Amino acid sequence: MPELPEVETIRRSIALPLQGQIIKAVIVREPRLRWSVPNTLTACLLGQSIQDIQRRGKYLLFQCEQGHLLIHLGMSGNLRLLPAKTPVKKHDHLDIVFHNELCLRYHDPRRFGCVLWTSDPVSQHPLLMNLGLEPLEPDFTGDYLYRLAQQRKVPIKTYIMNSRIVVGVGNIYANESLFLASIHPTKPSGQINLERYQCLAKSIQQVLSTAIESGGTTLRDFMDSAGNPGYFKPLLQIYGRTGQPCNQCGNPIQQQQLAQRVTYYCSTCQG
Repeated sequence: MPELPEVETIRRSIALPLQGQIIKAVIVREPRLRWSVPNTLTACLLGQSIQDIQRRGKYLLFQCEQGHLLIHLGMSGNLRLLPAKTPVKKHDHLDIVFHNELCLRYHDPRRFGCVLWTSDPVSQHPLLMNLGLEPLEPDFTGDYLYRLAQQRKVPIKTYIMNSRIVVGVGNIYANESLFLASIHPTKPSGQINLERYQCLAKSIQQVLSTAIESGGTTLRDFMDSAGNPGYFKPLLQIYGRTGQPCNQCGNPIQQQQLAQRVTYYCSTCQG
């Protein structure tokens, strides 16, 4: 599933080429995504220009003159910036074609993403209004995590993956951040002291920033808008390395299921 670094990588790769471009056509081949593509989408977008592209959590927000296009990549989605006449492949569900003959193509084998439109203030959209802090913004600190964790009993990994607390910390980066902070993923979030939370907040920011600089993580099929894979996988310290020696202590990395997610940890380094 594309997580924050992958979505940010795509945003950066399309923001400059699409800025100021005018939408010439919208081609919807398959509207049945997680939420149906609005049947008014073409009418809403035609003739509008892309003024800016931002990210909120794992949502891409395309600012136009009269509203915002929201795109979420779901479990398997991707966006490619292509010549408009590029042959269509299976699972290419939607094209946005611009006057410069570039095409932004939405590809999603599992159809669990979404392409939506709003003319209301985007921050008040139901999918966005209850999201937590952005982890790379100044307000995201150990003090913030510590304050919201009081009286909570959920495991710390579940806590930092809660999008109402902090957005975009998916399974890969939660595992990596907890390892870097030397915190066991099953430790109750309400039992972690302020100092450890300060370390964890910095670890989350470090892991995400490094992943973004590396173009994200390609485990199976993630590509940026130009078709390039992410290069963070070789830097993974713990994710997907069950049974392999820990890079810090040499003991085998272990795994278990936690909240229906595979969780990786070193019982020595994260005791």
